[in-house]
Amino acid sequence: MYLMDRICWMGKTGTALFLAGVLAMGMPGQAQAAKTAVKSAGTGKTAEEVLNVPTDHGALRVDGANLVDAKGEKYQLYGMSTHGIAWFPQYVSRDTFCTLRDDWGTNCVRLAVYTEEYNGYCSGGNREELKRLVENGVSYATELGMYVIVDWHVLNDKDPNVHRAEAAEFFDQMAAKWKDQDNVIYEICNEPNSGTSWEMITAYANEIIPVIRKHDRDAVIIVGTPSWSQEIDQALKRPLEFDNVMYALHFYAGTHTDWLRNRVRECVDRGLPVFISEFGMCDASGNGANDFGQADQWMELIDRYGLSYCCWNLANKDERSSVIRADCGKVSGWEERELSESGQWIRRRFRREAQP
Repeated sequence: MYLMDRICWMGKTGTALFLAGVLAMGMPGQAQAAKTAVKSAGTGKTAEEVLNVPTDHGALRVDGANLVDAKGEKYQLYGMSTHGIAWFPQYVSRDTFCTLRDDWGTNCVRLAVYTEEYNGYCSGGNREELKRLVENGVSYATELGMYVIVDWHVLNDKDPNVHRAEAAEFFDQMAAKWKDQDNVIYEICNEPNSGTSWEMITAYANEIIPVIRKHDRDAVIIVGTPSWSQEIDQALKRPLEFDNVMYALHFYAGTHTDWLRNRVRECVDRGLPVFISEFGMCDASGNGANDFGQADQWMELIDRYGLSYCCWNLANKDERSSVIRADCGKVSGWEERELSESGQWIRRRFRREAQP
């Protein structure tokens, strides 16, 4: 790849990005971050700070309730989840991820592969094209020094066992491809729901996790929990017998309030490793009014425990949870007026998170 391809945007930070590209061609786990005193014109930051490349943190692992880096220090991932990549493939791009990294300050992106919905992986979608999009997304994230979550987005299928054979084949191929990379995380079932029990999820996980472990014995794996990934207390009672596993908690601030935050506190205090792999500021439908007061309370909880989190969703769909306005066709370099109310709020939050 030509060096200039690593420069996603120019302007005030262009020189710093170019020099950092010369010095930091590595990816997570290779400890090749640009340790340079070159200042980005007008920012007062080093090129490394501008790039926000997490290369020094290497392979992540689970230690008790915490996600830690290669040095054993607690580490927090934060970023955006795509919407279904079959419907919004344009946002799986290097330029998009570069804006999320350099302007929004994120260090992680989640790639949502819907399984049962229209053109889903298991419901008539073009599987080779979907896998290509995932592979491209992982490649772009890796080039940019970001962590990436491959999300098997169970929703309308309710029970992940419905497509267990397809999941096994998918994760077998994906883990074999990225077994030597430190920045890939696997989320094996997004939101089991509608009566799917923890026992049913456990049976599924006990088959899918070994498929990944066959290739990559250390990758972090996120497992969804019952009732749209809200009943993390069920996982606390009977955790899986695997290392480097975290349990998904999803919230929407307009719907999920103190009762769910209290559950999170209890579970984390008792040692359960929780990853908030999806959340929004609106209600659980993805629409309804944003409740930023409740969202602030969630962020206080996230800050207190240093939980990792991904916001839903990176798209211009005409719904409250999308961070890009429906009338904006750009895939990168968004101005504030081109972001939705949700997008403006979460961008400000991410930029505060990224402050040194």
